[in-house]
Amino acid sequence: MQDQLLQEWVERVSLQFFGLPFRHRATFNGRLKSTGGRYFTKSHNIEISPHQLRNFGEEETEKIIKHELCHYHLHIMKRGYNHRDEDFKRLLAQVGGTRFCKALPAGEKRKPEPYRFKLLCKSCGTEYLRKRKTDPRRYACGKCRGQLLLYKLDFISKT
Repeated sequence: MQDQLLQEWVERVSLQFFGLPFRHRATFNGRLKSTGGRYFTKSHNIEISPHQLRNFGEEETEKIIKHELCHYHLHIMKRGYNHRDEDFKRLLAQVGGTRFCKALPAGEKRKPEPYRFKLLCKSCGTEYLRKRKTDPRRYACGKCRGQLLLYKLDFISKT
């Protein structure tokens, strides 16, 4: 499914279940893995995870769309749009949205990154393995508060 079809789907669900038009953008975002969708308060746009659609189908994805539209319409009306607000909980139950999306199968999760860097304390020799490059001047040794040195590793797998 493409973004244009998603846009039309969100607009249709908004009119059918909320009786109000959706006047902003709805797009797919393939980077969303642990969440089904998200609503942006500044731009009022909505993003939906295509992985949810592929793994759980249109029915489950429509529940996620309803969830995000609850945030959208309540925010526009200046009412409680956060998960903890009674207005949000009431509207979500009324339209049949889902509170939480289903977890993706294990194969959909990111592969663990290998350790690529090592921080070494000059004073006590403590080693800290890192997956991402960090600036050693911003940190100190957790044991002795000594100065750290950064080394690039060839490859150490996570065990």
